[in-house]
Amino acid sequence: MPYIREREWLDRNLAPLITAMTDDPNVSAGEVNYAITRIVAAWHPDGVKNMSYEALNAKLGVLEAVKLELYRRVVAPYEDTKCKENGDVY
Repeated sequence: MPYIREREWLDRNLAPLITAMTDDPNVSAGEVNYAITRIVAAWHPDGVKNMSYEALNAKLGVLEAVKLELYRRVVAPYEDTKCKENGDVY
């Protein structure tokens, strides 16, 4: 879950990247993917050769949790709004 108490250090260090990405309307999905990949890869910098299943599973778990939280907080409410605007499918 992203609801951590100690976030000042992270926010301070992520702020320049977030500002740069939000200031540029032409940032591509590939560029965002690259940034996320670099962050996840740096989390366990020893490389896949020396990586354990637990470390790989942790990386996948974080990415899955991020995906689910995005769906829960952003995508589902958006879809609910569109359903009301355009009519239900079911």
